Amino acid sequence: MMNFGFGGFGLIFMILFWVLIIAGAVWLISRLFPQTTGSATPHSGGGHIDPCSSPEEILKRRYAQGEISTTEFQEMRQQLR
Repeated sequence: MMNFGFGGFGLIFMILFWVLIIAGAVWLISRLFPQTTGSATPHSGGGHIDPCSSPEEILKRRYAQGEISTTEFQEMRQQLR
């Protein structure tokens, strides 16, 4: 008969060992390569823009984040209205 070492527990320990190795590898990869959410374009500041936001809300958010100046904000707001 097949003897896995510690009686019947050898098989259980072997399976547990490989499960822990695989889980550790998945955890390590997830830490090394974290997922980002949202659109991260260079001019958007890397923030997520809600697709349901109105253009004026997006403009206000960009102005609040400092992406555009006051003059640019006022000109763009006039164009939207």
